[in-house]
Amino acid sequence: MPLAKVNDILKHATENKYGVAAVNMFTFETIKYAIQAAEEEKVPIIIQYFPGLEGHMANKYVSYIAKDLAEKASVPVGVHLDHSRNFEIAVAGIRDGFPSVMVDGSALPYEENVALTKSVVETAAVFGIDIEAELGHVGSGANIDDIQNSDHYTNVDQAVDFVQRTGCHSLAVAVGNAHGTYIVTPNLDFDRIKALRAKLPIPLVLHGGSDIPDWQMQEAVNQGMSKFNIATEYDRAFFNALKDTDYAGAQRASGRAVMVGIEEAMVSFVKSKIRLLNPNKFSL
Repeated sequence: MPLAKVNDILKHATENKYGVAAVNMFTFETIKYAIQAAEEEKVPIIIQYFPGLEGHMANKYVSYIAKDLAEKASVPVGVHLDHSRNFEIAVAGIRDGFPSVMVDGSALPYEENVALTKSVVETAAVFGIDIEAELGHVGSGANIDDIQNSDHYTNVDQAVDFVQRTGCHSLAVAVGNAHGTYIVTPNLDFDRIKALRAKLPIPLVLHGGSDIPDWQMQEAVNQGMSKFNIATEYDRAFFNALKDTDYAGAQRASGRAVMVGIEEAMVSFVKSKIRLLNPNKFSL
């Protein structure tokens, strides 16, 4: 199947009321597991990479591998570069072949965020690249204020202005979500999600999707959220699968056997997330 455009996947998800799992990968196998899960569930998926890991695996290699596997998949697979903190990182992602890039100016003053996002969108347009932006402060799950202080949340009227002025293709919003491991249970602001969905013509993105209670994830889908980033839980699932697999009967030490041995657990994890984000039972 041809490589799918991320924004086409998200528009389809918005129209059909399912959420797309956007899984943060960190090895070849973590791409393969996620795509296999999506194929078995017959639902689109997004493979994404955090540019802060470029020292672990260069962006250009991730882009090439993910796109190659996506083109061989039986379901639509999008490939996306996650949090690019400045113009240079975002444009480097475009250079390295990512067909979709997030530019994150959310830590900047509002007008600076607008200017940064607009400049990336204009540059990306030359190459037909989708751009995700962020408005509101999606902070750390280790900071209670980041999670519970609604002053950090995305302002609906400001979001309308932001989308109109920047031309971004999707918008990550702050609605009680945060990155990493939560020290308290988050409580998503569903009224705000509903209001944002009603006012904005583009798909909405939820960062920090790991460990949010299942019922809240499904309600977020039903209120109009379309892309759900899953990073912390996927990383943890990989670690636990390695830790819990018993190789006592193996005939010889084999690193390859380890990756094969955890495949079932990893595919099952991703399938559970895809099903969670598909409360209305959409299928291709």
